[in-house]
Amino acid sequence: MRTMLTSGTAVRHRTHFGRVGLLALAAVACLLCTDPATAAQTQLTENERRAVVGDAPENPGPLAHGLSGRLRPAAVKAAMRKVADWQLARVEGSFSKDWTFATLYLGMLAASDTLQDSRYSDFVKGIAQHYDWTLGPRKTHADDQAIGQSYLWLYSRQPEAEKITPLRTQFDEIMLVPDNPLKPVWWWCDALFMAPPVWAQLAAATHQDKYLSYMDREWHVTSALLWDSRDHLFYRDSSYFDQREKNGSHVFWSRGNGWVMGGLVRVLTFMPENDPRRPFYIEKFRQMSEKILSIQGKDGLWRSGLLDAADYPYPEVSGSAFFVYAMAWGVHHGILDRETYRPAVARGWSGLVSHIYQDGRLGCIQQVGGAPGAFTPGASYVYGTGAFLLAGSEVAQIDKHLAGDGSAKKSAR
Repeated sequence: MRTMLTSGTAVRHRTHFGRVGLLALAAVACLLCTDPATAAQTQLTENERRAVVGDAPENPGPLAHGLSGRLRPAAVKAAMRKVADWQLARVEGSFSKDWTFATLYLGMLAASDTLQDSRYSDFVKGIAQHYDWTLGPRKTHADDQAIGQSYLWLYSRQPEAEKITPLRTQFDEIMLVPDNPLKPVWWWCDALFMAPPVWAQLAAATHQDKYLSYMDREWHVTSALLWDSRDHLFYRDSSYFDQREKNGSHVFWSRGNGWVMGGLVRVLTFMPENDPRRPFYIEKFRQMSEKILSIQGKDGLWRSGLLDAADYPYPEVSGSAFFVYAMAWGVHHGILDRETYRPAVARGWSGLVSHIYQDGRLGCIQQVGGAPGAFTPGASYVYGTGAFLLAGSEVAQIDKHLAGDGSAKKSAR
């Protein structure tokens, strides 16, 4: 279960190789966690107990051969299919509303669209129907709202009121709860991926601006708290304001900032083009993209601690996948300069593909946590797979919108 840390906490959070197995079990255990008021809902079915977030085998086998990291659509789709099929085989028949799986479901839906394969969307639809389209038990908690992105995606393909009625009813209730100045609703940066896109997409689906207004207000509260105006990155939460990496730099977590960039993309996707609030999000997106570009590794990927890459032996695939996803989306939609960012996307995608194993496992994914940490090359977790599939869905389209003269479309939306 995620817990809020105070700014007085000065202990640096580091995960060691010997703890990987325990953390994998803890990741599964987090599915059981809920507020005391909803303790009755923590009784998991057998299928829910089988929903394993991931693992970190010492010997994951050989890396894949025959895959290409090039941006050609056929090559991108081949890599996506290999990873999606491996992950689907591991999770079919299990159910979870947890944020970890909510991210996977979103990636599976993106894969279904990109690969024109209904197996992946049928799997997610089965999850939604199993839960009667309801969210997690903690009504105001961003993690328990994340699965709503999948419900709304499915609704957009086949609009049926039952798919969003529970979500809409819950959000209408949440908006009546006054803000607590001492505890923001979204007090950790990961929340900016989990919740805001649900609110933005619900606004688009219902044509009700009140959902977007709520999202915008709470997003600004979190940004004012956690945004570093010098480094153009987000602290994971307030406990990291005074923490430092070994090289003296601030601690900025790769996946945490990946969550934010992925969340920005999802919000901008559903925010109207002429919305006066839109420039704020575009500016944040561009500032973060510029910073992330400046610290991209030679292998095309990013380390778990963004500003002290030398202290982390392996690239971290889940955060890197979100960065690739976001930048590819920015190029595809004309928000980021193509000549500057397309090469970075190409390097990043090639780097991601290089961590696919022969059986389809996607490795080098840091386990569930809240800070930069260590992990083994074979470590694989469902949210990382989801981020990879989201990245592939945008990378496959990065060259679709070129002007007739062959130059890149550079309109700034």
